[in-house]
Amino acid sequence: MEEFAKRLKIVLYTLIISTITVMVLPANLSFINDPLSNYEPLIAAILRIIREDVLPASVRLIGLEFVAPLELYLIASFFFGAAATAPVLAYEIFKFIDPALYPHERRDIYPSMTFFIVLFVSGLIFGYLVLVPYGLAALLPFFQMAGAEPYISVSNFYFFVFFLTLMTGVVFTLPVFLVLFVKYGIIETKMLTKNRRYVYVGLMIVVFLITPGEGGLANLMLFTVMAVLFEVGVFLAKSYEKREKIRHPLWRAEESKCRFCGKSVSMNTTFCPSCGKSQR
Repeated sequence: MEEFAKRLKIVLYTLIISTITVMVLPANLSFINDPLSNYEPLIAAILRIIREDVLPASVRLIGLEFVAPLELYLIASFFFGAAATAPVLAYEIFKFIDPALYPHERRDIYPSMTFFIVLFVSGLIFGYLVLVPYGLAALLPFFQMAGAEPYISVSNFYFFVFFLTLMTGVVFTLPVFLVLFVKYGIIETKMLTKNRRYVYVGLMIVVFLITPGEGGLANLMLFTVMAVLFEVGVFLAKSYEKREKIRHPLWRAEESKCRFCGKSVSMNTTFCPSCGKSQR
């Protein structure tokens, strides 16, 4: 517990320092020459760049409450402070669990984490540069249909951008989890391929949860990307299964019967590939 508390303190201190830095650090070096007129906090510059990048020209942001801009300032500072703290958090978690890992588990971490980071960052870029602009543009016609002017709450706008960008980054990591689930016997690829239609329905539900109210084009793009990532994950997991069967002929060779549906299941499989029920 002492080791855990020590590493938790490091993460918390890093989060506090990062948040305050984003909140007060000048974004413009000309601040040194004229502190009164050139001071722009780093978080203000970030929010300005977001507005310039994705806010449609016909849309105006408004503060519905006096404290709305202040709330945005604090929440956005915390959000980007947390983003800056993420590498420290990952490092401290790894150093905390590292002594308990077997050598083969330790070898699995590095490629998995690298793959995870690449996919997550790719998802953030795709969400910010593609989904967010298309999503906002797709919502504009509804203002005209309702006879309303496109005035949007400043908090609502930035929450939309942050949430959609972050969730797109998360769903991009799907192949990593599929490969790990197969590798550690939680699921098998034949279960995924057999129930592919249900997986696609689930992916579509996730799309509508992530992008509520967006246009069909944005939903279709995100669903297509998720479907491709799912197929990539299944392909990589199948490749791993084939490689392990060649290296270890008895890998998952022992079978038993599912106690629910009676179909054959591998001894080290957690869920039945036919009925999906747990064997533990």
